[in-house]
Amino acid sequence: MMRNAPPNPVQCSCMRGIFIVLDGPDASGTTTHAKLLADRLKASGRAVLLTAEPTDGPLGNEIRAALKNGKSDPMVLQHLFTRDRAWHVDNVIEPALKNGKIVVCDRYWYSTIVYAEAQGLDVSELKKLNRKFIQPSCVIFTLPPLDVAIGRLEKRRFREMFEDAELQRKVHARYAMFARGDQSIHVIDTSNAVETAAGEIWKVARATIEP
Repeated sequence: MMRNAPPNPVQCSCMRGIFIVLDGPDASGTTTHAKLLADRLKASGRAVLLTAEPTDGPLGNEIRAALKNGKSDPMVLQHLFTRDRAWHVDNVIEPALKNGKIVVCDRYWYSTIVYAEAQGLDVSELKKLNRKFIQPSCVIFTLPPLDVAIGRLEKRRFREMFEDAELQRKVHARYAMFARGDQSIHVIDTSNAVETAAGEIWKVARATIEP
């Protein structure tokens, strides 16, 4: 069992597909690299589903609105993410895996635990809530140096509630700590050229798909 994972993760005995998660701090490139990976997998002839959290489901718009106005209680928001994840797993991820697809997901429960810890919240309840979710076949953290991530955030015209520089310092440190505590997590420095980082991510994903 992973040191940082919710205990006793549930594995879907009927799963035929492969579940790949890209996670990391804001401005670390999860969205860019999830899309690039999905596109490359599709180009290789594989059946792929690219998805993300927050989702486009019933709770996704509520989460995005909360992130923009920055007025939500942190614990309430993380519970909302978890409820959105439950919908995501039941209605998107597991059906695709059962159909033999490779699911590439931009963020998963790692974000919930990391951001909650960075805000000083008690994560014990969040871990219990997230223990029921299927675990990925492959986890990749996109983790550029902190100054690179903050520099990217500073260039954004609109900032969300999680994009405060001090919070991002804590988030970055906890992602790094998370990875050190779980050797199955692959860490990719996305401060290099996009093509370079994408190539490294491809190697990790390919090793999972073609062991």
